[in-house]
Amino acid sequence: MKQVDLYGRVRHSVLIEGISQREAARIFGIDPRTVAKMLAFSVPPGYRRRQRVCRPKLDAFTGIIDQILEADKLVPKKQRHTSKRIFERLRDEHRFSGGLTIVKDYVFATKQRQREMFVPLSHPPGHAQADFGEALAIIGGVERKIHFLVMDLPHSDTCFLKAYPAETTEAFCDAHVAAFTFFGGVPVSILYDNTRIAVARILGDGKRKRTRVFSELVSHYLFEDRFGRPGKGNDKGKVEGMVGYTRRNFMVPKPRFASFDDLNAYLAEQCRKRMDDKLRGHKGTIGERFVADAERLQPLPAVPYDACDKQSVRVSSLSLVRYRSNDYSVPTAYGHQEVLVRGYVHEVVIACGAEVIARHARSWEKEDYIYDPLHYLALIEQKTNALDQAAPLAGWELPEVFLILRRLMEARMGKKGKREFVQVLRLLETFRIVDVEDGIQSALERGTIGFDAVKHLVLCRIERRPPRLDMTVYPYLPKAHVAVTSPGDYMALLSGGQS
Repeated sequence: MKQVDLYGRVRHSVLIEGISQREAARIFGIDPRTVAKMLAFSVPPGYRRRQRVCRPKLDAFTGIIDQILEADKLVPKKQRHTSKRIFERLRDEHRFSGGLTIVKDYVFATKQRQREMFVPLSHPPGHAQADFGEALAIIGGVERKIHFLVMDLPHSDTCFLKAYPAETTEAFCDAHVAAFTFFGGVPVSILYDNTRIAVARILGDGKRKRTRVFSELVSHYLFEDRFGRPGKGNDKGKVEGMVGYTRRNFMVPKPRFASFDDLNAYLAEQCRKRMDDKLRGHKGTIGERFVADAERLQPLPAVPYDACDKQSVRVSSLSLVRYRSNDYSVPTAYGHQEVLVRGYVHEVVIACGAEVIARHARSWEKEDYIYDPLHYLALIEQKTNALDQAAPLAGWELPEVFLILRRLMEARMGKKGKREFVQVLRLLETFRIVDVEDGIQSALERGTIGFDAVKHLVLCRIERRPPRLDMTVYPYLPKAHVAVTSPGDYMALLSGGQS
């Protein structure tokens, strides 16, 4: 702007005020030849360099700099030369006498010329891109890193995302199932980076060998899988940009929710609201442009994919199976057997053959032990001395009546009472805790302190029939002694207490 103002002032001084070109050059401190150029054009014609820039101190060393920059292409980015390091090498190894600034300018200009150029792409409807992103969130009052998979339909810019505690195989598959449900169909193709969840190995001809789980996912939904070039995130630039967009717009400030389910309900709602947005360069809203995508989507299969990770493991002598560094319990009857673990996002399911033998809430901790106390009761019934020290029973919160029953059983029956109490606990393998609790309460009220009585009372409650207990089979009931009353005792009462 200053140059344009000066241009106008010089022209006004000479052409309007009538001062000479030499005098104008003196007044404004510029070369007389510049004044002549200003008079020749009504506006500045723009600067054009006619001669190559001369850098006498640097020109002899540019070849060395070019070699260093070329060699850096074969080195990890974090280990490449900085401009300062190139300057130091020129100074120390080649006796360069120039300054740091001219080296920095040359390196910057060279890198700018070498930057990759891109061809504008069009995106046909019905095709998708997918990628994971990371963010911070507060879940259940605890700040933690979350991982979210974004699936984008570039034609309409429709997006869907779902968050998880970790970037795992089961999360990857679960997000696909959820995204297809959100879109109402399956994309014709999906473009990925070379994530290890999907790619077992990159083959020499540029093809990819899929992982087993990813092959199952593709086979179930029948979409075409495509992959970008290794290290070239721009190949799927649409979803890369969408990851950043959703992080900035859906997760700032840090989202705060009681659970991942609540967080994901919020994220899905944001995706639905965004359908009303009209993006720059487009006439219709995202939702209006999604119609073309929807027409190309493939129909959903009748049954969604079972989004889980599967592993075959052997049950340990402690009746535990290890999955993802955590140990989960199974009934002791399956000790030392081969079982199949299915790891879902929120659940771990363990099966032996066709039978599901255990279900646990998924733990995302490390080296955690997840017990079900019921899995160990059959063994504890045989080894009653382990009752008080059994780790699976530690912290097992039972209603107060269970503790009262145990004290009475052990006080009246000793070791046999402890075993019968374990047998009462084993009723929880079959019946609801409220039914067993009510049966124990009824037994305490009747004084029938025994496993058989509790079981009978539980069944009566469930079957809605009156209990029929043979009181003679409960020797532990307290005995009552009733004295024989004579006629003389009644006469004493009638005579006012006088015999």
